[in-house]
Amino acid sequence: MARPRTPIGTFGKISHRKISKGHCEARARYRDWDGKLRAVQCTGATQAAAELALKRKLAERSLFQPGFVSLSADSKFSALVDYWLEDMEVEDRLSRTTRLLYERNMRTLVAPAFSELTLREIGVARCDYFLKQLAKQSYNRARQARVVLRLALGLAVRHEAITRNPMDHVSRLRRPARTPDAFEDSDIALIREAVRAWEGRPIVAGPRPDGQLGQVVEVLLGTSVRIGEVLAIRIRDLDLRSTIPTVKIAGTIISRKGEPTHRQDHPKTSRSVRKIALPAFAVRAIKARLRKRLSIDPDALLFCNRGGGALTTNNVRRRLRDVMEKAGLTGVTPHRFRRTGATAINNAGGIDLAAELLGHTDPRITAQHYIVRDDLVNPATARMLEERYGGTA
Repeated sequence: MARPRTPIGTFGKISHRKISKGHCEARARYRDWDGKLRAVQCTGATQAAAELALKRKLAERSLFQPGFVSLSADSKFSALVDYWLEDMEVEDRLSRTTRLLYERNMRTLVAPAFSELTLREIGVARCDYFLKQLAKQSYNRARQARVVLRLALGLAVRHEAITRNPMDHVSRLRRPARTPDAFEDSDIALIREAVRAWEGRPIVAGPRPDGQLGQVVEVLLGTSVRIGEVLAIRIRDLDLRSTIPTVKIAGTIISRKGEPTHRQDHPKTSRSVRKIALPAFAVRAIKARLRKRLSIDPDALLFCNRGGGALTTNNVRRRLRDVMEKAGLTGVTPHRFRRTGATAINNAGGIDLAAELLGHTDPRITAQHYIVRDDLVNPATARMLEERYGGTA
């Protein structure tokens, strides 16, 4: 019968020998992570000192092995979180914005409930109960927590700390019924009037509005793009001299904690890079902005602060909300313009064209989250029923 091999990360019997007066050697065979047995030795003034030095050296051998070997089923969840965050940084597959979002969701939503538990104590029932309780407070929080919890535990499975991912067997979260909302034509007229009134109001002190808010609204309505993508438009992205004026959507505005607001050279997804034909009202707004934009640098932002730097999306949202509330209008957000445009294009040209405009790879996302459903059944049904049964009344 074959003799069982020494497990990886362990050592065999320690042997001793005296080298010279006042010098002893302790030696053992250690099985490294690659499966090879290697002789490791240390010396000391005495046999005990040499053995102690050898054991310390063997304990440090883990520094030469992949860091995850320190994870086991008895490791705390907090140790897994630290390694998971480090792994995301090293892998560098996700954008920095996504990594920061995942870290925030992990530390604020998941860690408070799991940090002191060992990995073997985190099972399907515990994960399922946690997500259901969180979903009672907020579906979106539960969804975000589910993502990071699955990723972290998946890493533990891949590194053999646990045998299966309990998140594979939790029950599905039930999305609350929600109907996408879009502006009616009358709402658009009221919004435009409110912005014109605010920009044309008498100014007692401070700088006069430069018209950017109204122009941003027109571009949002004329392109159906995200607010960060509107604010990231550069002069070089505009082609207003062609027969069909266009704008290229090729970036977005990023604001991270501890970093200055800046333009990112790509939008949310690769499919989001696209050229959009501009309606005449959006062209007029852009030309009005260009007349006030003194910079001729092609990389200069179309919309910017007084120093030429990027506007933050939060500030634009806040300003729009304040202006609308003063006019008695509620629920006016930049993203609602996106749903409004998608609904209008869907009604006129179909769901595929609406998805192309929004930069979606899957029209089902467009239909589920951006299109306001028309609940009017085709009136042809009334004619058909009349032809069949009207003569018998």
